[in-house]
Amino acid sequence: MLKTHSRFSYRSIEERPRFRWPGEKGLAVYVALNVEHYAFGEGLVEDLVPGMPQPDVLNASWREYGTRVGAWRLLRLFESRGLPLTILLNSEMYDHAPDLVAACRALGHEISCHGRTNSESQGGLDEAAERALIAEATQRIAQAEGRPPPGWLGPWLAETERTPELIRQAGYRYILDWCADDQPIWLATATGPLLALPYSQEINDSAAIMGRQVGAAEFADMIIDQVDQMIEDSRAPDSPPLVFGLALHNNIIGQPFRRKHLARAMNHLRARAGEVWITRAADIADFIHADPTRAA
Repeated sequence: MLKTHSRFSYRSIEERPRFRWPGEKGLAVYVALNVEHYAFGEGLVEDLVPGMPQPDVLNASWREYGTRVGAWRLLRLFESRGLPLTILLNSEMYDHAPDLVAACRALGHEISCHGRTNSESQGGLDEAAERALIAEATQRIAQAEGRPPPGWLGPWLAETERTPELIRQAGYRYILDWCADDQPIWLATATGPLLALPYSQEINDSAAIMGRQVGAAEFADMIIDQVDQMIEDSRAPDSPPLVFGLALHNNIIGQPFRRKHLARAMNHLRARAGEVWITRAADIADFIHADPTRAA
């Protein structure tokens, strides 16, 4: 038999509990905005133009545009449409751009944890170093926000073999690293179950636009098609309820020519609000935690 992660067993989408989201909706949608900060000239990066020598002013400036401009324009876009966000925050943002985090807080957006910085990854860390990374990022957000962050997305979605245990021990209510389903699923850990929420790797501006060179208009069409098809898939009362987590990054989708098309997709989502529970990831997690038998 092949080696397995042993975090969950196979269970088809057809063999799941039937229930409805609040408002008798079949589809829940949350929008995750990754708000990231990178070191200059060292560590991991996401580049617009690969292979540049250090000091890499071109790519560092491209990433910084997302913090200085893109994120602010995106906050206006979502505020104007009354749409909530789940902010996936590098805790280093409190030092780099505290006013941006304060603006997210003032608008009532969920602030969850995306590690300390995307210049590093948990992959390959020993237990003490990984535990320290999680603790530092978690405590920084909890201190600033007055409450612990409810959710975790690892930088680069990287894990060690013990990450789910450490995340659960740190008190998190959900994790986004395990992108295996259109429903919340329970991960087995040595200290009890940990809820994994869907987080799209396909409808994700980093993977689609940067990775596969999808155009802005096509990416907006992908969002619209995803919403429409998932509404159809979950429409019948006896259909399994679904979750769509749209993944965005302020330095990518926050570029003006792309933001224009994102607005079109968000207008479509808003127009279908009568058929969709538009919410935050933490609210979906709370709904499942209230009745754990709902998750696979």
